[in-house]
Amino acid sequence: MSFYNSKDLEHFCQNVLVKLGVPSEHAYIVTDSLITANLEGVDSHGISRLAIYGKRLKDKRINPKPNIKIDKKGTSVLLVNGDNGLGQVASFYAIQRGIELVKKTGVCAIGIRQSNHFGTASYYMQYACKHQVAAIGFTNSPPGIAPWGGKKPFFGTNPIAFGFPTKDGASVIIDLSTSVVARGKIILAAKQNECIPNGWAINEDGIETNDPKEALNGAVLPFGGAKGSALALAVEILTGVLSGATYGPYVNNIYSDDSNNPANVGHFFVLLDVAKFMPVDDFSHHLQELLNDMKNIPTISGVSEIRYPGERRKRERDKRLKIGIPLSEEVVKELKLLGQSLNLAFPKKRVKGKGQGKGSREPEP
Repeated sequence: MSFYNSKDLEHFCQNVLVKLGVPSEHAYIVTDSLITANLEGVDSHGISRLAIYGKRLKDKRINPKPNIKIDKKGTSVLLVNGDNGLGQVASFYAIQRGIELVKKTGVCAIGIRQSNHFGTASYYMQYACKHQVAAIGFTNSPPGIAPWGGKKPFFGTNPIAFGFPTKDGASVIIDLSTSVVARGKIILAAKQNECIPNGWAINEDGIETNDPKEALNGAVLPFGGAKGSALALAVEILTGVLSGATYGPYVNNIYSDDSNNPANVGHFFVLLDVAKFMPVDDFSHHLQELLNDMKNIPTISGVSEIRYPGERRKRERDKRLKIGIPLSEEVVKELKLLGQSLNLAFPKKRVKGKGQGKGSREPEP
């Protein structure tokens, strides 16, 4: 691994996207999503995704300049058509509009269709929390999970995310796939020629495998067996069926060259204005009491601390703002080739001892 200044990676990422025809305000959102993932240690959804985004923008399978349509249905429902643009763009604008609406209605549901991979679901949860809005998020994805008892991929890894604002410290951010592991981690392992652990995936014959390439041709296992499979189905219904996107095995994979059709990924969000339920200070006080009580539970042998979801992300971000973002040789090679194709130089490795950082900016295109 080599370490890179996050600001340098931001500039490179934005410049690549703009060169590929993405408007600067859209490039800003996508870049912030990817680099935030890297800073928080979720490298499978970070800048390593830029190469495939670039490829699909070049071959017109992703629309660089979508005409995103956000229609209000009834009092508190938004239905969004992402026009086959980058998933981060459709999702961010939808969340922005949803926050405006939820401050009036208290609750808002958002369905998004005609979208693409949107990065980490946690990104949108964190944005909502900055506005004292609790959030729930879902997305479907290309088939990766076999239904319980099957050996062929059918559901996507279909993450479920929650965000709850706190007064001080990290927001409570829960972001998990309905598979044992996010498929992006298997994709990253394949790029880096690493084995994957037991229990992650099966090959095409339904046999457990440690080979990430076999796993990508086979299926990821649902977490919790039948329970994970059932949750994947629920996410598929919300994001694919109810949002009007495609679903199950019909979601196209941007990593596959077999089809030129749009992915038509679906997302679904539920927003809750905390202030409509109780004073924000009361909510913050009770939530902090809950977290403190949880963290004070005696730990088992070998565990020094109980953390709540969101703490690790913040600590990793603080750490990587100091030491830089680690990238493997394989990812760097891929990004350098992408940059060369656009006459853009990839950043130099971080010089040891020099500070680096990414400001606390908030996307506001």
